[in-house]
Amino acid sequence: MTEMVFGTVPVRAGEPVLPRWWRTIDKWSLSAILVLFGIGMLLGLAASVPLADKNGLEPFYYVKRQAFFGIVALGVAGLISMMSPTQVRRLGVLGFAGAFVAILLLPVFGTDFGKGAVRWFSFGFASVQPSEFLKPAFVIIAAWFMAAAHEVGGPPGRFYSFILTAIIVVALALQPDFGQASLILFSWMVMYFVGGAPITLLTAIGGLTAAGGVLAYNTSEHFARRINGFLSTEIDPRTQIGYATNAIQEGGFFGVGVGEGTVKWSLPDAHTDFIIAVAAEEYGLVLVLCIIALYATVVARSLMRLMKERDPFTRLAGAGLACAFGVQALINMGVAVRLLPAKGMTLPFVSYGGSSVIASGIAVGMLLALTRTRPQGEISDILARRKH
Repeated sequence: MTEMVFGTVPVRAGEPVLPRWWRTIDKWSLSAILVLFGIGMLLGLAASVPLADKNGLEPFYYVKRQAFFGIVALGVAGLISMMSPTQVRRLGVLGFAGAFVAILLLPVFGTDFGKGAVRWFSFGFASVQPSEFLKPAFVIIAAWFMAAAHEVGGPPGRFYSFILTAIIVVALALQPDFGQASLILFSWMVMYFVGGAPITLLTAIGGLTAAGGVLAYNTSEHFARRINGFLSTEIDPRTQIGYATNAIQEGGFFGVGVGEGTVKWSLPDAHTDFIIAVAAEEYGLVLVLCIIALYATVVARSLMRLMKERDPFTRLAGAGLACAFGVQALINMGVAVRLLPAKGMTLPFVSYGGSSVIASGIAVGMLLALTRTRPQGEISDILARRKH
């Protein structure tokens, strides 16, 4: 924990991998991620028991599965965080190729599990949602394109990244999965802004996005139903939003008590999309604020460290990953308190789900790798030398 007190410890030449990793990793972000997973396991003990009972399984069946997925995710995150930016880029390109092909195959081999959107491949014993794995890989490849544009005589990487983003957004919207499509577009806009895009261009893209939303509302019954439910002045107490809203109100500041909540028996997605409602009901606003603070810590710490980076790819990819991580959490919690229309998006490391947890592990592993301290001249040092 030396870094937390005294600041970053410089890299020592010839150090073994693990000691060097420990010296250079952002320990605040790593600690926050571990605590988030612990909270997810705690909430899973309450939220997943009703689902197991409904399906005739042992009470902690889903808790054990979540523990397995979480251990795999944390192991993957640890291994990826030891990589160099070049290795992260290679992994991102390979991951993007596989995830993108899987997205294209969804209309043929995918299933919707009765939820109205074809987003999963079902293998009987497990299911996979390829869009979860597409997000971190997309950020890496888009950052690579944009960084190439900074090189003298480099390709028009920003234009290439825009075309790629448009293709992915359309492919996701056709599932339909407007939540993931919005997150992909947001990540690209963050990287484009960090890369020096003018505000007027981003404003124009925002206007086109709004126009696309209007088109989707008029052509997609799935999208229109969710928007109408969000805009309705009255909340049907028998809907998921109705149950979640009531649970949050019942929880108050300190909650009704561990295991005393009732929303987990009414909400079909209490263990996934609406797990924050379980947290608010049983543990109150106190735990919710702690969860928000943990996500904010990861995002803020990552962005602060990236400000010192001089490599364009590292800055762009790190900013995209950090903001996507934070905004996904914001969307999930915003839906539960009815600040946003329903998106079907999980809470990273807290919600149940193999694809979600492992994909989050890949994303934060890449983020931790990109925000590690390296023996390089920082931007401030370079500018100082130029003045002398």
